[in-house]
Amino acid sequence: MLSINNLTYRIQGRVLLDEASFVLPDGAKAGFVGKNGTGKTTLFHLIQGHIGADSGSIEVNKKARIGAVAQEAPAGDETVLDVVLAADKERTALMAEAETATDPDRIGEIYTRLADIDAHTAEARASSILKGLGFEQDRQNAPTRQLSGGWRMRVALAAVLFSQPDLLLLDEPTNYLDLEGTLWLEKYLATYPYTVFLISHDRDLLNKAVNSIVHLEHKKLTFYKGNYDTFEETRRMQMELNNKSREKTLDQIAHLQKFVDRFKAKATKAKQAQARVKMIEKLKPPEAMFDEHAAPFQFQQPKVDLPTPMITLDGVSTGYGDTVILRNVTQRIDPDARIALIGVNGNGKSTFAKLLAGDIGVIDGSLKINKKLNIAHFAQHQMDKLKPEQTPLEHVTELMPLDSEAKRRSRLAQMGLTTSRMDTKAKSLSGGERARLLMGLITFSGPSMMILDEPTNHLDIDSRDALVYALNDYQGAVLIISHDRHLIEATCDTLWIAENGTIRELDEDLDSYQRSITSGKDSKGNGATASGERKQSRQEAAARRAELAPLKKSISDAETKMKRLRTEIDKIEAQLNDPKVYNGPPDRMIALGKDKARFGSDLEAIEETWLELSAELEEAERA
Repeated sequence: MLSINNLTYRIQGRVLLDEASFVLPDGAKAGFVGKNGTGKTTLFHLIQGHIGADSGSIEVNKKARIGAVAQEAPAGDETVLDVVLAADKERTALMAEAETATDPDRIGEIYTRLADIDAHTAEARASSILKGLGFEQDRQNAPTRQLSGGWRMRVALAAVLFSQPDLLLLDEPTNYLDLEGTLWLEKYLATYPYTVFLISHDRDLLNKAVNSIVHLEHKKLTFYKGNYDTFEETRRMQMELNNKSREKTLDQIAHLQKFVDRFKAKATKAKQAQARVKMIEKLKPPEAMFDEHAAPFQFQQPKVDLPTPMITLDGVSTGYGDTVILRNVTQRIDPDARIALIGVNGNGKSTFAKLLAGDIGVIDGSLKINKKLNIAHFAQHQMDKLKPEQTPLEHVTELMPLDSEAKRRSRLAQMGLTTSRMDTKAKSLSGGERARLLMGLITFSGPSMMILDEPTNHLDIDSRDALVYALNDYQGAVLIISHDRHLIEATCDTLWIAENGTIRELDEDLDSYQRSITSGKDSKGNGATASGERKQSRQEAAARRAELAPLKKSISDAETKMKRLRTEIDKIEAQLNDPKVYNGPPDRMIALGKDKARFGSDLEAIEETWLELSAELEEAERA
């Protein structure tokens, strides 16, 4: 279906693809993965012919139709359903011609072709796709201009799915979907009859909807059979084998080189030494393989210990102006809460987040929030609060006016921004980098609660994993709104659902909820018999997390001490490598040697402690 050969592409002097090659077989469903900013979306533009490559070739089957989500979502008087139906250009053209055709033979050809492409079921098929993406019948018949940007992007997605291209290119399609829409898309793609090439950082989607992975790394493309978990395992084994082979070859070279160095000056051994030099020249160790790990997130811990509960809602109604979105919400949030708020888009999840963050008020009922509670609220619209013409360093300077530049840059490094990006204007940062900056800024003062509304939309898989680790280390309350099942399952132990105009606790786990969605039942139609056991399980998980918190802190402290000792040892070794030291007083050299030995002994002891603690944590997490 798709063949890429020795493809090279540069943008502003930066090489994104360097003689990259791979073949995507006809009918394959491939996930396209790689770090943010490495060129995945660029490759899609190259495949579609929007831009040209510097060298190499891209070959697609000549008769194949390529389909991708339109960059500009529709916003006119056409109904949602009509926009989707119009995406099948052949059907639209044939039906228009049928209205005006007069030649009996041509009319016959038109209706034969309409029957061949199953045109009579088109409206039902389009409606089914729209329903799967969250459009009820009244919304399907509404003009697209009435929709928000996110819903219009769903229309664009529905349109390309309905047109059923031979090569379907999807770039982060779940960014505009809720959990329910994501689950529907997962099932739809798994049974899609043609070739799919999908950019996604959703681990579950990549495990269930595709049968192969294309990996972009170090400017090269590599094709792997299997889902994402299989890809990770295969790649790990490849790295181990490759690096063992490299070490073996380097050891062989070192052994040969020792002989050469020892005997190259002896006449009796000169021929043997020369032969070994030629052997060394032929030995070419493979390049070391390593992962491009994502920078970690690091959130400031809560500065204030708050009593239970921090927040109570009693019969609360809220909304915008005279429009009530949520009614009769009665809940409480404790300092150690880990809540995932799920539900179909449009049911009030973001409204609830804004209520807690103080962006909107209570229309009716009672909302009590501890006066000392500091809430950090992350949402996509919050990105607008970043100043596009300012660099991350300038953003942080406003919060650290009296600190040195070194301390400001250190804080930015904790947010996961590299040195070069610290001086880049916010408008030129990638989506993931802006998300990191915003999360770092809103948690700057050590909030007691974090509300994260779709925090992973612009993060790659490694960055999502880093976010999971950071959230699990964070000791405050967390409320997450997300379609990322991996994030929810790894960080939350309580499920709330926005449904039927209110918010309530869901007495079932995420797997049961997913099954209820895919089987067509509502959230009340499944899992009731074991609800008490699941609730107890979530409570036990919360207690276990609290129990492990001191152990995790001890491990973190040990890592900090190890880093400091390694820094001291590196400083001493730098001084000992300086010839000037040996020309000075002998006492100086002796003192450096003693300090190195002392720091080395301390480091060894702490490393032993760290290993014991890590083993204890691993065993506790398995229990």
